[in-house]
Amino acid sequence: MPKTIKNCFYSKLTFEKMLQAHFRAKKHKGSKDEIIKFEFNLENNLINLINSIRNHSYKLGNYFSFKIYEPKERIIKALPYKDRIVHQWYVEEFIKPYFISQFINTSYACLTNRGTHKAVIEVQKNLRIFEQKYNNFWILKCDVKGFFYNIDQNILFSIVKKRISDKALLNFTKQLIFNNSFENNIGIPIGNLTSQYFANIYLNELDYYIKHSLQIKVYIRYMDDFILLTRTKEEAKILKLKIENFLLEKLHLELNYKSRYYPSSMGVNFCGYRIFSTHKLLRNNSKKKIKKKIKKWNHLYKLNKLNIPLAMQSINSWKGHISHCNSYNLEKKILNKCDFLFDTNRNYELFEKNLYSLF
Repeated sequence: MPKTIKNCFYSKLTFEKMLQAHFRAKKHKGSKDEIIKFEFNLENNLINLINSIRNHSYKLGNYFSFKIYEPKERIIKALPYKDRIVHQWYVEEFIKPYFISQFINTSYACLTNRGTHKAVIEVQKNLRIFEQKYNNFWILKCDVKGFFYNIDQNILFSIVKKRISDKALLNFTKQLIFNNSFENNIGIPIGNLTSQYFANIYLNELDYYIKHSLQIKVYIRYMDDFILLTRTKEEAKILKLKIENFLLEKLHLELNYKSRYYPSSMGVNFCGYRIFSTHKLLRNNSKKKIKKKIKKWNHLYKLNKLNIPLAMQSINSWKGHISHCNSYNLEKKILNKCDFLFDTNRNYELFEKNLYSLF
């Protein structure tokens, strides 16, 4: 049984640690107005922030909400900058040292030295092992319906509470979880750094159930997407039912309707790739997205309104993503459709720079 967190809240509430949290929070965002404004009086702002936490007057600011549409439509809730510093401090000083060590080895989201590509490697490795052992087997692929929006704050707090005996830390954690951004205490805000870690802590309950109670050897999770390998269809069917019951009873969650089991010969869609034991392919929706972007870029380029450096940044990011799968012919085909990459008539120097950045 892991030890509880004791008598550390105030000892970690220091100027040095809050300053480090500020540097992490502003990383890659230092040119934003609210950060520049905060830094004009940095020392006093951090001291005031620390004092407000120490004397229990600290309150979260109002959320700014906006929508994103990739990979799917979601509502993002962003806090003022001072609160993002606090979240950085809380995660670094309390979540990482005391909770992450309890996570299973095959949970990959939002964790240092893990991530999507290592999750994909782990999936393919186990597909090969199962294929050698059993030849034909079954894959159970699941994801949680509306995960962040359906996390029960009361259950989350009860899970976290088991590990915390420091009263000051527990009260502060309660304030972060029950932040009144959702009705009936159901849901946590997508966009908060703490939400990513709280979500992992929440589904760590499922991880332990599957690995220890159900004794499943091959189980890999990336946030609310997870995969199990089974020998038979019947085993996959039974496991799916048990997981559905556990999620509903213990965590008040449901599986997405797309959750299903199927023969291993079909491969598995996971973390942006379609994975087989022998190779990896880019998922079809990723192909559609880059084609849609290129169509838009070409249109803007004809009107002389394209931000070429920004488009190049997006292309190089996409190239980095597809470099982890079998994509040589696809890459050539896609890049050949980018008019601005090969237009020597308009600007030879720009053409040469664009082409160089691709290799």
